[in-house]
Amino acid sequence: MLQRLRKKDEKGFTLIELMIVIAIIGILAAIAIPNFISYRKRAYEKAAQSDVKNAYTAAMAYLTDHPGVSIDDAALSLGGFRSTANVETHVAASGADVFTITAKHASGDYTFSVVDDGSTGSSS
Repeated sequence: MLQRLRKKDEKGFTLIELMIVIAIIGILAAIAIPNFISYRKRAYEKAAQSDVKNAYTAAMAYLTDHPGVSIDDAALSLGGFRSTANVETHVAASGADVFTITAKHASGDYTFSVVDDGSTGSSS
């Protein structure tokens, strides 16, 4: 009689079933976590690349309105550039129309840059 009562009241999972579920979750995490880390790294790099392109566009807009002026970080702001969070963007000018824009995400591995030497292209 006592055994019948216990069988009716038994609910839940056995220790083996719980260990199997935990092992499966561990295997899935071991597969997924490295992928998520690489996705984040690529997103950091794309943010820095995007900031370089946007800063260059802002610099060219500023130079269109103020020809012959040297570009600096303040000129980028005046040209409409807003840096992405955790991305450091700097401008180094070596002349009125010659400048280098660099950007690096704080958690990224690479520094991206664009150089404008002041020359203009022509087609024939």
